[in-house]
Amino acid sequence: MRIIRNLVLGAIAALGLAFPAVAAERAIIVLDGSGSMWAQIEGKARITIARETLSSVLATLPDELELGFMTYGHREKGNCADIEMLVQPATGTGAAIAAAADGINPKGMTPISDAVRLAAEDLAFTEQKATVILITDGLETCEVDPCALASDLEAQGIDFTTHVLGFGLSDEEGQQVACLAENTGGKYLSANDGAALVDALTATVAEVAQAAPEPEPEPAPEPEPAALDYTVAPTAALSEGGPDMTDEGNDLVWSFHTVGADGAAGEWIRTEYHAGAQIDMEPGDYIMRAEWGAASVDQPVTVVAGEVIAPHFVLNAGKLIVRPYPSEGQPVDDGASVNVAYPGGADTTGYGESTFRLPAGEQTLTVRLGEGEHVETFTLAAGETIEKDIVLGVGLAVINASYVEGLPVEDGGMAVNIAKAQKALDGSREEVSYGYGPGNEFELPPGDYVVRISMDEAMVEVPFTVEAGQRIDVEGVLGAGVVALTMPGADSFKLFDAKADIQGNRTERGYGYDADHQTTLAAGDYLVRVRYDDDSETETAFTVVAGERLELTVEKGEGKSKTK
Repeated sequence: MRIIRNLVLGAIAALGLAFPAVAAERAIIVLDGSGSMWAQIEGKARITIARETLSSVLATLPDELELGFMTYGHREKGNCADIEMLVQPATGTGAAIAAAADGINPKGMTPISDAVRLAAEDLAFTEQKATVILITDGLETCEVDPCALASDLEAQGIDFTTHVLGFGLSDEEGQQVACLAENTGGKYLSANDGAALVDALTATVAEVAQAAPEPEPEPAPEPEPAALDYTVAPTAALSEGGPDMTDEGNDLVWSFHTVGADGAAGEWIRTEYHAGAQIDMEPGDYIMRAEWGAASVDQPVTVVAGEVIAPHFVLNAGKLIVRPYPSEGQPVDDGASVNVAYPGGADTTGYGESTFRLPAGEQTLTVRLGEGEHVETFTLAAGETIEKDIVLGVGLAVINASYVEGLPVEDGGMAVNIAKAQKALDGSREEVSYGYGPGNEFELPPGDYVVRISMDEAMVEVPFTVEAGQRIDVEGVLGAGVVALTMPGADSFKLFDAKADIQGNRTERGYGYDADHQTTLAAGDYLVRVRYDDDSETETAFTVVAGERLELTVEKGEGKSKTK
């Protein structure tokens, strides 16, 4: 172990980094799982680089280092509460963290501050030393001030530190999250490619390992008969009377805990992995736990010096394998989410082909792909393996727009809203999904839909029909042009249709407070009313031609003018 520690700490010297001594014994890595992680660096997605980095750096960890893993934004779009602890802090979690990272499917928001706070609380930072290592490629999007949070955590914590690895951030963006590290005595490191991310993560993990205290040397044994190599040889079966589990490898987890005042498991002591584990424990009374996926069983054990005990656990569990298909004849879709709610009121989620180890009993399976959904309830018996091929029967709609035929919209500000074509009694339609930018892809159940495509003040609705397993390309022609207004000295402005209604009122098409403004408008006649700080106004008429750009300068006093 001393050799491994020296190898890890050598990374600090190799990088030329000097960290302050941080007394942290437990740490959690928080990985950005928001939609921006699909952005590419030199042809490779950031999330892929992050996965490879975690697998490489965490392949060998010091035995005494307790490391956990959390992510955010990987399950739902637009949900600032989408934060999940995937691996609880424990020793020997490198492989589990790498596996958990492989299952992340970025899609949502970036609640950096709440994730760091939850990680700190999970580490009991107000009671003991704690470190959070944040890897992010974006800025806070959930209206929480990361700088204020960092100061608050530093004030409350015993010895709390946050290190921030800014992945692909500009210098200006990095300054906006660096305070999370600086306000807690940590470091902000910038990484713009995979190699730099490996270096940064190696250095921060080495920092935590350096801070972890060396284990006290074991006292020399008293002269006595040779001690046994192990004292506990547990076995487990999935069902009562069923065969012992022998081929599950590291999927079977054993842990030892103190005996709580109520006789239940108390403080965690130790964890081992392997179906045929032979464990050397000090004599004493413990609560021993066997875990296999979501199934868990506790029982009290007493370890006696010079003896081997063989506690047997019946997990009362089974296995579920789910393969989600978009439609008949297509391969498994790795982006499909597979959720199972199992006995005990909890649930677990995977993506693509997923294997679950579950407590026996009634299970509720929910498979989603885009807007397609399959829900069913069934019973899983102890010792049983159930395999399910789920065909969601969705089709793919790809939405684009053009100003006029042959002139596509390439601006990411294009808004797309999809609703069912069937109207309710009040004339409204049920909205199904939404997105931004051209080339948006939507996986939808078969049926009739209407897409509303908006670009600034221009809008078009296009009906379309989705068929299972088929792709449909939908394009809306906005019949619009772009106007760029320059209004020297303007205090504010409003845009109107040039033609008034029978009451003399004009439809307002936009407003603002800048002297320069660009927008997209349907072809037609308009006027802009510019107001100045002396309360005078100037009205200028203009015409927008579909597929053309109009650059218009409005000078004070030109056109119609009036003073209030």
